[in-house]
Amino acid sequence: MDFEAILDGLLGGNIVILLLAGFILLCVYLGIRIVPQSQKFVVERFGRLKSVLGPGINFIVPFLDRVAHKISILERQLPNASQDAITKDNVLVQIDTSVFYRILEPEKTVYRIRDVDAAISTTVAGIVRAEIGKMDLDEVQSNRDQLIVQIKRSVEQAVDDWGIEVTRAELLDVNLDQATRDAMLQQLNAERARRAHVTEAEGQRRAVELAADAQLYAAEKSAEARKIQADAEAYATRAVAAAIAENGLEAAQYQIALKQVESIALMGQSAGTQTIVVPADAADAFGKAFQMLKGRG
Repeated sequence: MDFEAILDGLLGGNIVILLLAGFILLCVYLGIRIVPQSQKFVVERFGRLKSVLGPGINFIVPFLDRVAHKISILERQLPNASQDAITKDNVLVQIDTSVFYRILEPEKTVYRIRDVDAAISTTVAGIVRAEIGKMDLDEVQSNRDQLIVQIKRSVEQAVDDWGIEVTRAELLDVNLDQATRDAMLQQLNAERARRAHVTEAEGQRRAVELAADAQLYAAEKSAEARKIQADAEAYATRAVAAAIAENGLEAAQYQIALKQVESIALMGQSAGTQTIVVPADAADAFGKAFQMLKGRG
C-alpha cells in the first residue's frame, strides 16, 4: 500500500510539473510576437490602445494584451476614380485621378476612420472639383503638373489626422463633352488658318524687303561706278591740264593733229572703201603736224 501511495504521489507531481511547463510554454508563445517588415501590429489591453509593434521580435503580456489589428504599411493605390467638375469658365469636364498612399501611424488610422479607401476617394473628389473650379479650361490643360501638385498638397492636409501619407497623386485624363470638343476643334482650325496667313504675310513682307535691299544695293554700286568714272575723267582732265601747262599749247595741238591723221588713215584702210573723205583743213593739219614733228626733231 505504501508503494502505491508513493507512485500515485509521483504521478500527481509529474502532472503538475507538466501542466506548469505547458503553461509556461503557452505564455512564451502568447507573449512573443514576430512582426513582418511590411506590417505593424496594434496591441490593445482591455479594449484600449496599449502599443504599436514594429517589424521584428516584440513582447506583450499574455492574457492581458492582444494584437487587435495587423496593418500593412506598404504603399497602396486607390482604384482609378472619375468625377465631373466645372471649370471657372463654366466648362464641364470629367477628371480621371489615381492616388497612392501608405499608412504611417496605424493607431490613428484604426481608431479615427473606418474605411480608409472610401474616405480618401471622397476627399480627393471634393478637392479635385474645388481646384478645377478655380481654373479656366486652358489652364487645366496647360498647367496639369501644377494642378497635380496642388491636389496632392490639399489631400495630404486633409488626411493628416488619419496617420496617412499621400505619396503620389496622378491626373490621368481630362475628358470633355462632344460639343466642347467640336468648339475647340473649330477654334484650333481657325488658329491654324490665322498662323498660315501670318506666315504668308511675313514671307511677302520679307520678299519685298529683300527686293528693296537688292535695288538699294544696285543703286549704291551704280553710284560708286559713276563716282569712280567721274574721278577717272577728272584725273585725265587734270593730267591733260598738267601736260599743257608743262609743254605748252603746241603739244596739245600736235596730239590733236596726230589723232586726225590716224583717223583718216583708218578710214582709207577700211574694206570696200573707194571714197576717202578728207576734212577741209586736213592739209593744214598735216602741215602743222609735219612742222611740229620737224621742230621736235
